[in-house]
Amino acid sequence: MADIEFFWDPICPFAWQTSRWIRRVAGLRGLTIDWRFINLSILNEERYDDTGSLEGKRAPHERGRRMLRVAASVRAAEGDAAMGPLYEAFGETLWSHEADSGADFLDHVATAGHLAEVLTRAGFDAGHAEAADDPSFDDVLRAETEEAVGRTGRDVGTPIITFGPPDGPSIFGPVISAVPDTDEECLELYDATLTLCRFSTFSELKRSNRPPLDLPLLASRAD
Repeated sequence: MADIEFFWDPICPFAWQTSRWIRRVAGLRGLTIDWRFINLSILNEERYDDTGSLEGKRAPHERGRRMLRVAASVRAAEGDAAMGPLYEAFGETLWSHEADSGADFLDHVATAGHLAEVLTRAGFDAGHAEAADDPSFDDVLRAETEEAVGRTGRDVGTPIITFGPPDGPSIFGPVISAVPDTDEECLELYDATLTLCRFSTFSELKRSNRPPLDLPLLASRAD
């Protein structure tokens, strides 16, 4: 099995930042990553009506579901190794460009044109874009979402990482605003995260006083 399992939803910018960091660590340490699915729409489906704070996120989360259906279609045809390049293409088309003035970037996300762009960029058949409208792929998304939260507990978000799967320690996060600047700092964060995860009695460290996400799209929208 892979050294790490990384459960991702392409609509989550924090998952994208963490994935960029873990790719860098994997390259430095010679680690392998299995990119698996967790869908925020499925994860929160019983909570949308219970809290006003989530209601505005329902539509973006559904766009994440459409993208993950496409990913499930690609994986069924091309295998697990296809997920790394596909997630990278999703992330680059979503978060690595500046927003047009006055435009809602979500208007384009998970549309047929966007999905075809992602698939072409990653080197896969653009016909997989049709899977976005196929709810039969939700069974796969639901099963992997349940597997992910079965390892961490339900009160979490994305990403979820398992070190030494399937029985090694799992954690939600780390949630980072930016990838550390140097290789040494990337490895330091990795080693600290793994050390904490290995203690079964450890559950949480958190602070909300942090810099904004260092992503071109979000920075341009803030301006």
